[in-house]
Amino acid sequence: MSIVPAEAVGGKSRTVPDARAATDRADRAPAALAPRARLLPSLAAVYRAQLSRARVARIPLLFVATFQSVGIMILMRGVVDGGAEARAVVAGSSVLVVAFVALNLLAQYFGQLRATGGLDHYATLPVPPAAVVLGAAGAYASFTVPGTAVTAVTGSLLFDLPLTHLWVLVAVIPLSGAALAGLGAALGLLAPRQELATLFGQLGMSAALLLGVLPADRLPGPFTYARDLLPSTYGVEALARTFDRHPDWPTVVLDLAVCAAVGVVSLAVATWAYRRAAVR
Repeated sequence: MSIVPAEAVGGKSRTVPDARAATDRADRAPAALAPRARLLPSLAAVYRAQLSRARVARIPLLFVATFQSVGIMILMRGVVDGGAEARAVVAGSSVLVVAFVALNLLAQYFGQLRATGGLDHYATLPVPPAAVVLGAAGAYASFTVPGTAVTAVTGSLLFDLPLTHLWVLVAVIPLSGAALAGLGAALGLLAPRQELATLFGQLGMSAALLLGVLPADRLPGPFTYARDLLPSTYGVEALARTFDRHPDWPTVVLDLAVCAAVGVVSLAVATWAYRRAAVR
């Protein structure tokens, strides 16, 4: 008859509860989070989602923006005969379509998201904040392409301007759209109330109308400085220069470069405003 030590029995009896407790702790431990999505795939996903969501709602507003710009050119046709003034009117009216959608509507959209708690949905997604801002801005700017092209062609025919260099819209639309969309998103995210976001968007579009469509030499002195601060001014100037018989291409490229730089800054500010609004 063998005698088993009490220590061995006790050690064996403690082994099973210890293993079971370790298993329970492992089950209760939080699972590891999936890695955050990369910027470009996230940007593409947000862009497609925004484009699909806003397609039906924004097409009537795009028609309104185009009709508004064409109407302004028809009114200005009675007081502007041609020359530099006609080029300024056509270029300013074309970029005004971009301002209406990318600045005005985007300010209202982000103001509404912040007021209704819609930013909480984006905050739970594993996507970088820059992807949300850039995706929404790109989707809204995309709606301006047909309206801007129609306005530019109509204005050129109305004022007898050449159509030869309208291909520059390929650069003017995305660069002006980026600058104005970043400004619109920042206004909507920084506004403390939804009504103020709408007001800021309307004021921004009015500034683009008054400072962009009217010829620069017809503006009072202080307004010329405000015109230089408006992001869309450089897109207007680049487009207006291409209506010359022999465009000054280095100056056109310089205007587009300034517009691109302003777009980068405005989108960076919008991304910061999104982070600030999402954590409050």
